[in-house]
Amino acid sequence: MPGHPRAEAFKAEGNKYFKGGDYKAAIAKYKEATAIDPNVPAYWSNMAACYEKISGYDEMDEAARSCIKADKNFVKGYFRLATALKAKNDLEGCIKALESGLAVDSANADLKRMKKDLTELQRGETVAAYIRKCEEQMSNADIAGAYKTLELASRLDAGNPDIERMMGRVKPKYERMEAQRRSNLSQDEVHKERGDDAFKNAQFEVAIEHYSKCLDLLSRSGKSLSELAMKAHSNRAACYKQISNFDGVIEDCTAVLEVDPDNVKALVRRAQAFEGVERYRFALQDVKMVLAMPYAKVGKSNMDMCNMMQHRLNRTVQQLKAGNC
Repeated sequence: MPGHPRAEAFKAEGNKYFKGGDYKAAIAKYKEATAIDPNVPAYWSNMAACYEKISGYDEMDEAARSCIKADKNFVKGYFRLATALKAKNDLEGCIKALESGLAVDSANADLKRMKKDLTELQRGETVAAYIRKCEEQMSNADIAGAYKTLELASRLDAGNPDIERMMGRVKPKYERMEAQRRSNLSQDEVHKERGDDAFKNAQFEVAIEHYSKCLDLLSRSGKSLSELAMKAHSNRAACYKQISNFDGVIEDCTAVLEVDPDNVKALVRRAQAFEGVERYRFALQDVKMVLAMPYAKVGKSNMDMCNMMQHRLNRTVQQLKAGNC
């Protein structure tokens, strides 16, 4: 809807100045319009467009936010704000502005295009940062670290020539180093690593076989409570979870928790397994233990998951109690 007649007149004058390239004069007119009626988003949007023309990105940012405040459904305000934030190199803020705009109009072509371009830009910057980090790791003779860094970069941009060039330098050295390292492993360590390799390839039953052999060897040598044994139990529990063997998950997680009672990963996995076999009270007990721990130790994803599980399990337990009455 059009605003106050005087405000609309100032807007019309501002539009003439904008078309003529006199952006400062246009800004002055749009400001006069907003002074009369600050609730018309077009005045702020046009002002923001002027600031973009003269590279006044801080002022463009402010005008765009005022535009959104005037009307949260005026999609162009989000586009203006995203443009200003991108120019200020606030890429995280830019993406948030774009997502807010797309929440209003998910089909908006300008917002979708800018988000796609920005995602590509961020990916390129991340890959470049990984390559720089890899160069630094190689200069410090950290071959294993350099190889892992390149693997992360490859997941973001497979086929990137810079990544492939670096991989040609790093991979042969890494493979020689790995062959030497593995030749010095004990048999239990060999089975643990073979289990890890099988897990990465989603061969869960093969992984379980190797972790079981590792644990059997450790038990025979009196090392069933060693750090390696705890890792094997934890990883075998992850495999059991993947094939829905909840009893196996419970048994392995319990073995870990007997040595390390505050192991968050084991508590969360065991709670999920208890829920899977309908032992809801035991699941709730594990979840409450996690939620009682410091946030920094638990982490956001586990904390969020356990909060949801607690609500669900409390409801289930109450329903079971009501059914038994």
